[in-house]
Amino acid sequence: MTAHTAPKRALIVIDAQNEYFTGGLPIEYPDPSLTIAHIGLAMDTAQAAGIPVIVVQQTSPASSPLFAVDSEGWQLHPVVASRPHDHYLRKTLPSAYPETDLAAWLQARGIDTLTVAGYMTHNCDASTINHALHHGTAVEFLHDASGSVPYRNQAGYASAEDIHRVFSVVLQSRFAAVMSTQDWVDSVKTGAQPVRDNIYLSNRRARGLLQDAVTQQAA
Repeated sequence: MTAHTAPKRALIVIDAQNEYFTGGLPIEYPDPSLTIAHIGLAMDTAQAAGIPVIVVQQTSPASSPLFAVDSEGWQLHPVVASRPHDHYLRKTLPSAYPETDLAAWLQARGIDTLTVAGYMTHNCDASTINHALHHGTAVEFLHDASGSVPYRNQAGYASAEDIHRVFSVVLQSRFAAVMSTQDWVDSVKTGAQPVRDNIYLSNRRARGLLQDAVTQQAA
């Protein structure tokens, strides 16, 4: 795909399951009631535009504390379950690629751009985004249709907001065009190209060596 070629998209909705809302791993940032609504908007926009929708469901053994198959937490959130999709995948690993036919399914349909929504930003979303990039697929990440949880472990503590924000910045620097759901909807409807960036320019801005629209807007 070149800068002047309209993307041939697929929307992938990753692990939008009850576990992240009423189960053992509640999303804390952004507000999950808003992010799941944005996922619904993205699915509706995709259907109206003829963009195929892929739904992914994390699946663990029945004895697992999270995503135990056939448990309430394992079930898809009603916003996703109530909407049509074109392909369905189950996985046990973070990325949606290694255990599934995702790569072949996309290739068979000539998909060159994968739009990622769902949970969690830093885990299954980031893993799938990195995998897609290494497959030669352009990626868009809907930052307000995803979310994170906080962690504390031997390495320290990070809030859900910190994790989501830092991963979004890193993804924009190389791996994906990070955008709001509304910006994505506008891109689908108008053909406007999403903003992509790179490591070099992202670093120069952070060091105060580059003044452009991004830094001016931040100021």
